[in-house]
Amino acid sequence: MKAEEVAAALQGLGRVSVREGVVRVEVEVSRLREAAERIASMGFDHVASLTVVDRLKEGRFELIYVAESYDNPGVLVELVTRVPRGEPRVPSLLDVWPSLVWQERENWEMFGIEFEGHEGLHRHLLLPPDWPDNVHPLRKDFVVKEEPIMAPPELQKKAEELAKARMAQGGQGKQ
Repeated sequence: MKAEEVAAALQGLGRVSVREGVVRVEVEVSRLREAAERIASMGFDHVASLTVVDRLKEGRFELIYVAESYDNPGVLVELVTRVPRGEPRVPSLLDVWPSLVWQERENWEMFGIEFEGHEGLHRHLLLPPDWPDNVHPLRKDFVVKEEPIMAPPELQKKAEELAKARMAQGGQGKQ
């Protein structure tokens, strides 16, 4: 199936466009499941990537599901939806695409997106088990606490000597 045929089959769900073999369909959250089921029924059997873009200034997250087909590798479908940062909830699509099992967990953990119906949320995947609730490190408003860089004393001394030597050469060192 060609990208243009896929795009035609997705008309009516939301805004549909095609560019270089990539079909992009932008839908409201209320139509996300319907769109996913239609895309899957066309043979797009797995999601290769679920990406979240934090649009801090706009007050929302953009979720981009990239669906692929093993039988039709020349076409990708980007399924896009947007949710408010204050209440980021979407239905889990795990029953449509089992390949989302880890991706939904990762994006819940890193951004706080609630994938409603996903049983595996609330268990950390990448963060330490004692990580505080509601602290999501990939949000743009996450503040990184500065920590000093610690090196063994002999390496620290050598680094200081090299820095002094370079400064003595007018800030020039070997490139």
